[in-house]
Formats: sequence, C-alpha cells, structure tokens
Amino acid sequence: MLSDETLKTQLKFTLEKTNLNIGKKYEGKVRDNYLLGDKRLIITTDRISAFDRVLCTIPFKGQVLNQTSAFWFEKTKEIVKNHVIEVPDPNVMVVNECKLIPAEMVVRGYITGVTTTSAWYSYEKGIRNFCGNELPEDMKKNQKFEKPILTPSTKAEHGQHDESISSEEVIKRNLVDKKTYKEMEKAALALFDFGTKLVAKNNLILVDTKYEFGLDSEGKLTLIDEVHTPDSSRFWIKNTYEKIFAEGKEPEKLDKEYVRQWLANKDFIGDGDIPEIPDDVKVEAAKRYIKAYEMITGKEFDAKNEDILERIKHNLKNILVNKNG
Repeated sequence: MLSDETLKTQLKFTLEKTNLNIGKKYEGKVRDNYLLGDKRLIITTDRISAFDRVLCTIPFKGQVLNQTSAFWFEKTKEIVKNHVIEVPDPNVMVVNECKLIPAEMVVRGYITGVTTTSAWYSYEKGIRNFCGNELPEDMKKNQKFEKPILTPSTKAEHGQHDESISSEEVIKRNLVDKKTYKEMEKAALALFDFGTKLVAKNNLILVDTKYEFGLDSEGKLTLIDEVHTPDSSRFWIKNTYEKIFAEGKEPEKLDKEYVRQWLANKDFIGDGDIPEIPDDVKVEAAKRYIKAYEMITGKEFDAKNEDILERIKHNLKNILVNKNG
C-alpha cells in the first residue's frame, strides 16, 4: 500500500482531463475517449463520479480502474469476447471500436445502496417489484438475495440520470433485440458468478456490479468499458460481513460507496451544489481503491508521484506520431 504522504503529494498531480490532438474526443464521466477509426483510445482519468455527477479527482484512481479492468478482461475472455487490444500505459487502453448497446446490465447479489437507482432505496419506499424482480417482505439492508438478480439500466447521456428498468422494458424500448439481450443476460450472470468466486478466495464479496456491452464490426457481442472495478462494483470484506450484518451495521466497504455515503451524509444525492470534498476524504478514498485493487488481483499496486499526462504522452508516442505525422 502506498503511504499517506505519497497519496497526499499526488493530489497536486491527479489527472483531471486530457486534450490530445488525435481523433474525435468523447468525454465520459471518468474516461476520455479518442476515436481512431476502427480503434478507440481510452484514457481513465482520476475523476470520480457519484449520483451521475463528476465530483473531483482522487489520487491514482484512474490507474486502479484501468489496471483492475485489464486484469478482469484477461481473466474473463473465455466467458465473453472483450474489446481490449493493448494496455500501453497504466491509465490507457487501446480497444476495438464497438457499437454501444444503450442498456447496462446490473447484477445484484445483495440489497443495498444509497442512490435513487439502488434496490434498497426502492425497497424502503415499499416497492416489491424491482425491475421485474419480485422481492420478499422483511428484507434488511445489505441482506443477500437468494440468487443474484438482474436489474438493467438505461445508459444516460452525459449529465443525465440512469434509469433502472425491467428486462421486458429493455426489449419494448428497442434498446436491443431479444436474441442479443438474452446473450447479454447469460454473459452478465456468468461474469458475476466468476467474479464472485474469484474474489471470495481473497476475502471479498462482490456485492453488485454493472456491465456494458457493444457489438463489434462483425456484430458479435463484446464486453466493453470496465469490469469489476471499485467504480462499477461494490466490494465488502467477507470475513466480517456476517457479524456486522447481524448487528445491523454497515459492512466494511472497499469501493466508491465510501464517497457516496459521505455525500449522502451531507444531504447530497445528486441534485444541487456538490459539497466541497476535503483532502482527507480524497486520500481515504484512494486508499480504499488501492486496497481493492490489491485484494482483487493479489498484486501490489505500483505507482509513484509524477505528472501522469506527461507519462501518458511519452508512452503513446508511437500512436501520437502516427496520427499526427
């Protein structure tokens, strides 16, 4: 684990944005995308978003996300095809360009959350049919479902809110055809099962996650974006969960939920002005991201204080020269 001093020093060097003079740029909440014909360059910045709003930057967060995704893309390529071509920098992936399917596949193993799209938010309000899933009475927050449930979500435009919908609604709205949707459903549940079993060996619970899919140039279903990262997934510490749950307390968390909860405690859940996030919260968030990476992958996180954008430009020299030369 990196020292607090290293994390504090990196606050001055976090990667907030990029402006590379290559291809058409598309800026997501966290990733800067550059379209290069049949390929795409994805730079994962240190931006953090919650409640569909971009909040601030977190030291080394982009590297954690990119390297965690690279780990999972490699591990799951036998389950479903993915878009990765190469990882030329800790914050960068070069991938095959795919046609985005505008429906995210959200898989939930537990009932939890503080966002308005979370299962627990709806359940607390008395809703028992959540995205087509009939939920039993008397469930408690953070309780495990009998089996994981699928709760698809619309893929909102930048600055808009995602919407949780049922599988039937995905088809009805023509977000994707029925045959492809069934493939997505099968792949999402298989990925979640694989991820659950792998992280359980490392004392983690994969609580819930989202997957994004696209169609490659041949129309084949392809896993894109990110996989089982602390942004797209919730992780809890496994060996303390049962005791803490029995006591009615919140699990030990290793994901973005720490920041979400901090904001919720300030009465912010997406609307209005974003509260100023202090440095100690940013550093604590960074520690949780890094610990998640190390527990998920079994590898030590390797990073140092440096200008990330300059390093990226150096590592992408060949791509930049080819595009501009």
